[in-house]
Amino acid sequence: TDDPQNKEVLLQYSHGSPTNYLEGRMQFHSKDFSLEILNTSRQDGQLYEYATRKGQQERVWQILLEVYEPVSPPSIEVLSRALANGSCRLTLNCSAERGDSIAYSWAGTPPRLCARNGSLLQLSYPQHDANLSCSCRASNAVSSLLATFRPSGCSQQPAGPAP
Repeated sequence: TDDPQNKEVLLQYSHGSPTNYLEGRMQFHSKDFSLEILNTSRQDGQLYEYATRKGQQERVWQILLEVYEPVSPPSIEVLSRALANGSCRLTLNCSAERGDSIAYSWAGTPPRLCARNGSLLQLSYPQHDANLSCSCRASNAVSSLLATFRPSGCSQQPAGPAP
């Protein structure tokens, strides 16, 4: 809650019996004393307190819950393509349309050519290298998805989404 003086009690456990004040939204597990939020939404991301009382002694823990939207499947776009002296130079951009706090990383074959962090990857490789395969991983705290780029030549065709 925004006001530390005004707290909403979600569940109270007393004398071996739980009282769930948000039945249908929260589920209490007496086996391990955990509280599960059902059908989590962005509005559930907030600061929670867990308090225990025994006699006159009280212990309080604060838990910050962060709710993330999973990443959508990433796509790879060719931003630039150039052929010079038998080498192909590409700039690739990896992006996911949806998701919170997305991190991008690249890996593939050959590893030294494809290994990078960030959404952009600049490549320079022999024009007819059929063994090149670079994958982009879009990830956040709750999900991770891959897209793979395999070149199909290096003509001076216009840049655009990867084949």
